[in-house]
Formats: sequence, structure tokens, C-alpha cells
Amino acid sequence: MNSSIHQFLATDIKGDTFEFSNLKGKKVMIVNTASQCGLTPQYEKLQELYDTYKDSNFTIIGFPSNDFMGQEPGSDSEISKFCLENYGVKFKMMGKIKIKGDDKHDVYQFLTDKEWNNRQDSSVEWNFQKYLLNGNGELEKVISPKTSPMDEEIVNWIKQD
Repeated sequence: MNSSIHQFLATDIKGDTFEFSNLKGKKVMIVNTASQCGLTPQYEKLQELYDTYKDSNFTIIGFPSNDFMGQEPGSDSEISKFCLENYGVKFKMMGKIKIKGDDKHDVYQFLTDKEWNNRQDSSVEWNFQKYLLNGNGELEKVISPKTSPMDEEIVNWIKQD
């Protein structure tokens, strides 16, 4: 198995195909999101992080998911509207997916399975868990859902060469 996320495709929140190979050379944070979670205000800090570092070969990809207590019940268009109107989200949002269980999306299979990413096994603990990938598309860090997107560990990771 290729240990890079660049091999995958996903459908963005507008219904268009997104090729992860377009991210080559960029550090990427992948985060599973939900609109009705106690951690939903993290959207604000995610957008702040994106605005601060988007010109430094860094980007954020959000994956809405309804896998934790039904906290993302809306359609893709409802989610998109919520994110824009409430938090001014401009970073890339994907269509709603499954991030756990037998039918989880290949991107999350890659992020959580050592046989796919050649780095580590992990389970998605809750909404807003963060996965940090280097410019080669390799998994480098898994960050707790409760950790702020503007946490020093994340900012320092973005800044390092």
C-alpha cells in the first residue's frame, strides 16, 4: 500500500471530485467536523489557522461526519451554509462521509490503519480530531479533538521545515 494520501479521491461539499494529489508539497490538516457538537466553535480557530498559514504551503480539509451521536445531521448544502454563515469557513470542505465502521471512507481508512499509512493505528475519538500530514502526504501526527487548532504544537509543526 502506498503510504501517501495523495493516491485518494473524495467528493467535496459541492459534489465535485477532489484529487488529493493536488496537495503535493503542502502540509495538510484533515479534521472531521460536526455542526451540533460542543467542539463546533473550533471552526473559528480552524479558519484563523487557515487564514494565517494558507500562503505557507499549508491547508485544511474538513470532513463532515454524523458518526458521533448524530451531531452532523444536515445535508451537504446545509452544512456548507452553516459553516460559511456562522464561521466564515473558506478552507476546503468535503461531502459528509463515514469515518468509522465497516464502510468508512478510504481517506479515513488510510488515516486510522497502520497497514494503509505505514505509521500508526488510531481511532477517531470524537468530532474535530486532527490528522497532520507532511508535503509527501505521509501521516505525521494525530491530535486530540479537544486540542485547539491554534495550539502551539500544531503551529510549530506548520512552521518547521
